[in-house]
Amino acid sequence: MAWSQRMNLAIEYIESNLDGVLSIEDVAKVACCSKYHFHRMFFACFKVTCAEYIRRRKLTMAAVDLLKTDKSIFDIALKYGYESPNAFTRAFRNIHGINPSQARSGAATLSSYNRVFFPVEIQGGENMHYKIIEIPEFNIIGKSKSFEFDRFVKDGPKFWKEYVISEDYQKLYGLNNGRPGPTTNSPLLSVYFPKENGKRDEFIDVLGMEVTSEFASSEFEVHTVPSATYAEFNCIYKTSMKTNRYIYGEWFPSTGYERDGNKPDIAAYFPIPFRPISEMCVCWWIPVIVKQ
Repeated sequence: MAWSQRMNLAIEYIESNLDGVLSIEDVAKVACCSKYHFHRMFFACFKVTCAEYIRRRKLTMAAVDLLKTDKSIFDIALKYGYESPNAFTRAFRNIHGINPSQARSGAATLSSYNRVFFPVEIQGGENMHYKIIEIPEFNIIGKSKSFEFDRFVKDGPKFWKEYVISEDYQKLYGLNNGRPGPTTNSPLLSVYFPKENGKRDEFIDVLGMEVTSEFASSEFEVHTVPSATYAEFNCIYKTSMKTNRYIYGEWFPSTGYERDGNKPDIAAYFPIPFRPISEMCVCWWIPVIVKQ
């Protein structure tokens, strides 16, 4: 089944169950892929996380119910998954700018977050070079932080910027004086390990550098990156996230590859002397398998 068909089935499933319990895991199953892969693909295509899309759609339909039915605010809150009128009122006000009781008057202006359709951002016509490579197992040493995917878009860059100017990073850099690793040929890496927590997709971002297997440290964490097949894409730092969205939003749906959900994404950074960080080279390595 083509990715466009799978995504549309997932969207149809969401729309058919807005008045019920919706889990990202169940939606991902409809799309026949892992939660991690589904999260990345959905965000790349629609510029909003699946969880946020569901929340906005529920509150849009709740506004319709307020205007077109005589159901109580409490019953409407329960229908769309809110356990108390207060929680529903806060969420409703955040989207619409007014309370549910004010919306019921019919004179207020409400926000409508419409259903998405696939494809929406798949423009095509762009030519981005890539190659398929094999990367053997290697180790990374550094600092890690767990992120929910919904929060990473905002908090991930902050973590990166704060860490690279910290004393911890200076100590880490001093371990090998910034020499590039023998496998990655990069002095600085971000490795995004998938982490299933049973509720919402999470991953661990390890920011650090490649080290040999014998390396040990009491101050920093050492993680093993398993060998895998990767698709390699090159860009500069200021277009790094745009490139990542292209990979998940256009490249995957247009090729015979799927993301290997058991392996981490890797971003390798290559600073250029006397040039700003925004212009340093970035290499994305995305783990792939041939689509069955």
